[in-house]
Amino acid sequence: MRHLYHLMESWSELMETGNTPPVDVFPWLKAIPQRLFGHYKKRSLAVGQQMEDLYEETLQVVLKRRETRNLGSFMDVVLDQQSKIQLPRDQLRFIGGVLMEGGSDTSSSLILAIVQALILNPEIQEKAHGEISKVAKVSSLCDAKLSIFKVAMTADLNSLNDADDWVEGKFLPKGTIVVINTWGMHMDPDVWEDPEKFNPDRYCKHPLLATEYVAAGDWQKRDHYGYGVGRRICPGMYLAERNMLVSIAKLIWAFKFEALEGLEGGPVPIDPDPVTGYHNGFLYCAKEYGCKPRVRSDMVRETVIREFQEAKQNVFNRFDEN
Repeated sequence: MRHLYHLMESWSELMETGNTPPVDVFPWLKAIPQRLFGHYKKRSLAVGQQMEDLYEETLQVVLKRRETRNLGSFMDVVLDQQSKIQLPRDQLRFIGGVLMEGGSDTSSSLILAIVQALILNPEIQEKAHGEISKVAKVSSLCDAKLSIFKVAMTADLNSLNDADDWVEGKFLPKGTIVVINTWGMHMDPDVWEDPEKFNPDRYCKHPLLATEYVAAGDWQKRDHYGYGVGRRICPGMYLAERNMLVSIAKLIWAFKFEALEGLEGGPVPIDPDPVTGYHNGFLYCAKEYGCKPRVRSDMVRETVIREFQEAKQNVFNRFDEN
């Protein structure tokens, strides 16, 4: 995982605005020596090689482990069908690698944003904890109807218009790159009251999962657009939403998040401003901030330690190379 996060850091830096020339928009830029653009081709190829090496290494681990045991993991299921589907080696590498990649930085950046919001809004944090505490067991949170939190990313990948088209009186020529203004849609005051305010209660009007609103086919009734739209909508949204619900709910159940105390007393300031307090790159993520998590009770501490030991024995150890 350390190698994966190192790769994701390099890849995110490469994808940040300004780090590579917009050759897709202005093809003539390809004719200009790359040294004038920070050797972007060389850097791109290097990141691509890192990606291939890591995913091949991970695939080799799975293949070696399968010589003695099949654990029924995602890649085990794929490899069990390899004689039928005949995926080439590069697709085998990336089908597992992209699964790790797509669910790592995205999930962690969302959790960082939520923890930051909890620190800055302690009354909402306690309200959420009270609602979660009504659930008898933490293990049942997967099935609980918790309406206090829904989280959304604020960036989306673009789509290419493959034919001339008209949209609400605007002409879009063939080849137009359409970028979904997710931020603008989420900050529309005609749709959301006080859009810049952290107010999870606004989602009480959307009690269903995001996937259900997507399936309904009415874009104006979506609860959020963090998973994108159209054919390029996030295929992992079904897992992502449940993963975030359980992860955030358990964090709030177990810990009370507070700001760090400064040398002169008082909390160390946290900057939640979307311009100055966040990394504005390919992955929109909060900059480093201080956090002091407090375990809510001895019972919680014992439960967390016990659950970790059980997970280590029943889950993690199954995938231990040794």
